[in-house]
Amino acid sequence: MFRTGPSVRLTLQFRRALATHASPSTTPATRHSWSRQEIQQVYDSPLLDLVFRSASVHRQYHDPSKIQLCTLMNIKTGGCSEDCSYCSQSSRYATPTKASRLVDIEPVLEAARKAKENGSTRFCMGAAWRDLSGRKRGFERILTMVREIRGMGMEVCTTLGMLSPEQARQLKEAGLTAYNHNLDTSREYYPEVITTRSYDDRLDTISAVRDAGISVCSGGILGLGETDKDRVGLIWEMGNMPEHPESFPVNALVPIEGTPLENNEPVPYQTILRTISTARIVMPATIIRLAAGRQTLDETQQVMCFMAGANAVFTGEQMLTTPCSPWDEDKAMMGRWGLEGMRSFEQPGVARKEGARLASRSEASAAAHTQSSSTLETRPSA
Repeated sequence: MFRTGPSVRLTLQFRRALATHASPSTTPATRHSWSRQEIQQVYDSPLLDLVFRSASVHRQYHDPSKIQLCTLMNIKTGGCSEDCSYCSQSSRYATPTKASRLVDIEPVLEAARKAKENGSTRFCMGAAWRDLSGRKRGFERILTMVREIRGMGMEVCTTLGMLSPEQARQLKEAGLTAYNHNLDTSREYYPEVITTRSYDDRLDTISAVRDAGISVCSGGILGLGETDKDRVGLIWEMGNMPEHPESFPVNALVPIEGTPLENNEPVPYQTILRTISTARIVMPATIIRLAAGRQTLDETQQVMCFMAGANAVFTGEQMLTTPCSPWDEDKAMMGRWGLEGMRSFEQPGVARKEGARLASRSEASAAAHTQSSSTLETRPSA
């Protein structure tokens, strides 16, 4: 009978550990000095080799069984002055999306409560604005929304257009966890998609958010007419930031009638998978979110993306202007594949930026528990 020696058993144990995920103490440092050529070589490698490599990196930095569930609500629809050629909310295009005013506070809080009840741990709010100029009352309303939702124990994210450093500071004080501001594509291809806001305008907002201590959520859209070189350029921009973004949404264009890109061909699945895999290798500690267009992928395609390094999704009733997979469907899918939802503030990068706010929340919770226990112990018996 064949017997395994100690060295063989240790090797098998090591392989089993690698197949799950490494402990935080073994996590290597992240790089911020990638060249475009290096990233292009990663992107162009044979697809199965690329996925295997990215899956291995993913398990070094993340628990591969955890998926962050996020819910997105459009709190101010349409009427935007920008000319983003993919967006139905631009006032420049005749689309089915109709402009509306900023939503009142209570319907937003009700939507957040529903999202939390269904397992979402991050609630995101989007307003179709170029910036917050002249919107003082609206901004105050949004700050109240942020405070109230943060008080529910949820992570809170907004996307409101360009921000000044002072506006970013106010959002941080209100309890904002993350701010979404996508670069969309490479610097070179960007002018083909948007002309009313420069690439540097976007980078300035990202800098203001980061400097305020808010987690950066920034990614791109595939299927705009860009090339593989542009997808690599987008990842290169992100990978060489002073801090990698806390989350990197990967959107697949959902062509909408009336926009300049309404007739674009669907982006091939292999392109989505390559982009996710390459982003995981370049930004190993970042959350990679399957965002718009996920409903076009079947279950096995989505799971392949999870294996390659995607570890967040938008779930619920609706995204901004495109369909979204319902909570029940997503939770059933996750159950079939042994996946579970991530807790609020579970990502180390987010927890680090929350800092004292999380500590005070834990202390308050502990104090409340102690007080409750004390009350029970001193209560006279009947």
